[in-house]
Amino acid sequence: MTRLGELYEKEIRQKLGEELSIKNINAVPRISKIIVNAGVGRAVADSKRLEEAEAALEAITGQKTVRTKAKKSIAGFKLRTGMPVGAMVTLRGARMYEFLDRLVNVALPRVRDFRGISRNAFDSKGNYSLGIKEHTVFPELIGQDVAAISLQININTNAKSKEDALALLMALGFPFKAKE
Repeated sequence: MTRLGELYEKEIRQKLGEELSIKNINAVPRISKIIVNAGVGRAVADSKRLEEAEAALEAITGQKTVRTKAKKSIAGFKLRTGMPVGAMVTLRGARMYEFLDRLVNVALPRVRDFRGISRNAFDSKGNYSLGIKEHTVFPELIGQDVAAISLQININTNAKSKEDALALLMALGFPFKAKE
């Protein structure tokens, strides 16, 4: 188990249960999976860009990527159904906590003019979405020549509400902005 995973199991889970007044320790919110997605719009014209994005995602997450394909044809973008347009990775368990630890403690503080992440990116079920325009904030990509890709990170929780999910992510050390 990773540092953040152990911290959650030993300390955060208990404190979060008390804070949210949940008596059953198994009902305390936790992160179930993280999906990291890189859409590469230029992959239609140049398949090398898609391979670069896949290599970058694999370096960042430590896991093999899955290519995502277009669901619809769009003539204006010269896109046909089934053409590869991006890559994604689903992280669970130890790799998920390892990625979270690097995201919160290394990558986000390296973002230029960083003042915290938004509190408004939760959906109604307590899942959080975060977009990163500069993939170079991850130290795994230093020295690699990778074309600009933007990452979409979806953090899925089993929280019952936005407030519970916010409390969970704050307990894990997410740098949220002050009240907006």
